[in-house]
Amino acid sequence: MAKTSYFNKGRGIMKIGIVGGGFMGLTLAHEIAKNNATVKVFESDRQMGGLSTHEDYGIFTWDRFYHVILPTDTFLIELIEDLGIGDQLCWRRSYTGYYVQKKFYSISSSKEFLLFPALNLWDKAMLAFTIFYGSKIKDWKKLEKITVKDWLIKMGGRRTYEKFWSPLLLAKLGENHEKVSAVFIWTYIKRLFKARSSAAQKEHMGYVQGGYKTVFDALQKSLGEKGSEVALNCTVEAIQPGPNGGVIITNNGVEEYFDKVIATTPLNVIEKIADPALFEASKTDVPVEYLGVICLVLVTETSLSPYYVLNIADKEIPFTGVIGMSSLVDPDQTAGKHLTYFPKYISGNDPFWKKSDEELKSIFLEGVARLYPDFDPKTIVSAHVHKAYRVQPLQVLNYSENIPEIKTKNKDFYVLNTSQFVNDTLNNNSVAGHVKRFMEGFKKELEQE
Repeated sequence: MAKTSYFNKGRGIMKIGIVGGGFMGLTLAHEIAKNNATVKVFESDRQMGGLSTHEDYGIFTWDRFYHVILPTDTFLIELIEDLGIGDQLCWRRSYTGYYVQKKFYSISSSKEFLLFPALNLWDKAMLAFTIFYGSKIKDWKKLEKITVKDWLIKMGGRRTYEKFWSPLLLAKLGENHEKVSAVFIWTYIKRLFKARSSAAQKEHMGYVQGGYKTVFDALQKSLGEKGSEVALNCTVEAIQPGPNGGVIITNNGVEEYFDKVIATTPLNVIEKIADPALFEASKTDVPVEYLGVICLVLVTETSLSPYYVLNIADKEIPFTGVIGMSSLVDPDQTAGKHLTYFPKYISGNDPFWKKSDEELKSIFLEGVARLYPDFDPKTIVSAHVHKAYRVQPLQVLNYSENIPEIKTKNKDFYVLNTSQFVNDTLNNNSVAGHVKRFMEGFKKELEQE
């Protein structure tokens, strides 16, 4: 029989359990702990962070996958400042490039954009119109009815789509981009193009010194100071309603009682561990399809790219973009070495998942050599392959109508995850905003107890 542990029972304050120690789970824990409550976060991995977690690259530690902060990421910046690490937030001029027709072009300023040879003057005018029009759209629901490809061609013409938008979509979504609705590019336009300062019309992006490890360390410290905790290497085996209210989480054969429990994991995980008495998910004809990523990360002695983002319009290259992290962060953050990410976004049934890390390294490095013929492999300090099978749900046509509707049957059980992003793209600012909106109602629940 399982032993029952009553976490913080008898302290006279609310006891909240959170399943999932990714960015959403920990941000949620931080916000709840600021109220009359203590929190315990259950994370199955050996370290916090989920998709935003860190990696030990041998001579320095940085993010496993690439992340960036925009000046308009108000929810994320507010969280960073609230954690007392706002002084470690750094802003830098960033550069964007395109690889098309076997040549590199910078489009990091209005002047460079006007000189971009892949588009003629009319194409550029249509592109500017698309961006302006897209940024003004309020009713995103109508964009769910048309694919992103068809909408962009309708707005700016086929040439503009093929020469500008298609490589960008390929870099973000891989070959799956033709399945996605126009909602995706609408959210992208609203977020990314706001990064240009109105005065200089130049893109600025930011990062926290030490990467997201700094953020998660600060979150853990803040939770500890408030009597809360993060339990690592803890795979939740069951979530059940308590006999007299509340919810019980079973981990390693131990039952722990909580006044309320919030699950932040994907729906398929919740369905495996949560008692059917807690929630009900509607069955849909269209299953939610997740996009995954395989990413080669190179630590090198010399710089590979002057651009933070290089969009690639060449299907012979096996990855969908190049992220030159060292073009953004100071060299002292990476021990004087250069850090470059080569992501490939793929669906769950892609044959690339079956390839070994060594096979993937070989394929990706051949692509690096093709893209950068002068690159000397001897300058590679280390190479790493990182994989994530569920990065984000694909916002296909009518996504908001086709995703399972989750109804909790128990007033003490909640579900909060990325499948609920029906009109937003996946990034940490969106996650922080999602948590803030959830807390508007949840604070009232805490006050009523």
